[in-house]
Amino acid sequence: MTKQLSYSVLPLTNDPYQVFTTDVAPDGTPLHARIEIRYLAAAGRWVVSIFDHAAATLLANQVPMVVSSGFPLDLLYPFRYLRGGKGIGSMFLLRGGDTGARDPGQDNLTEYTLLYGSLLG
Repeated sequence: MTKQLSYSVLPLTNDPYQVFTTDVAPDGTPLHARIEIRYLAAAGRWVVSIFDHAAATLLANQVPMVVSSGFPLDLLYPFRYLRGGKGIGSMFLLRGGDTGARDPGQDNLTEYTLLYGSLLG
């Protein structure tokens, strides 16, 4: 049987603080997620935090939003042990074709696509 993947494209802006809520079901277990994206000026980097919105519990804090130079990088892979091994989903940051920078800077986050959804693999 083939596992069906379900993803949402989060509508990124260059606002230094963005909040989204979405529902995912990693390994069939529902999660109502709150996603906070911040630009840390001192570090010159975008980060993402994931909360269990229903339980008001922080699950992943300030994960750097980076793009892999090879195979797509699941930003949430290190958190697969959470929620009894069900994980908190998969997240990929994809670079747009016209973007010169590998990772997003303060003023070009809109040139990237952020996918969040069920676990990959």
